[in-house]
Amino acid sequence: MKIVTIIVRVLMGLVFLSASVFVLFHLMKHPPELTGNAKLFMDGVAATGYFMALLKVTELVCSLAFLTGLFVPLATVVIFPITLNILLYHIYVAPEGLPVAVPLIIGNLFLAFACRKHYRALLAAKIVA
Repeated sequence: MKIVTIIVRVLMGLVFLSASVFVLFHLMKHPPELTGNAKLFMDGVAATGYFMALLKVTELVCSLAFLTGLFVPLATVVIFPITLNILLYHIYVAPEGLPVAVPLIIGNLFLAFACRKHYRALLAAKIVA
């Protein structure tokens, strides 16, 4: 299981590294033309002025954690809302991206399962005064 965990961790790290670097450094010469709800969604994200940069920096930091093996339990938790949003975006807005979204959410859930011992204290039902 350790080898599978390393493979999943590195693959997720590479996916998020490439996605963040391409957007942050404007390396995509001809981004795909969006239409309909996908365009509306991305226009809304762009209108915030900050959200895409925040998203991609978060992806970059988590990808570096996955690739180095440092802070993997933390990166797994931090990246989960992003992978969930990627999945939901591709279910409801742009289904053609599901072949990437589904393995990402499965990989994230697998890493969370592999790191489950690190979350025990967080998930303990205790009243803190």
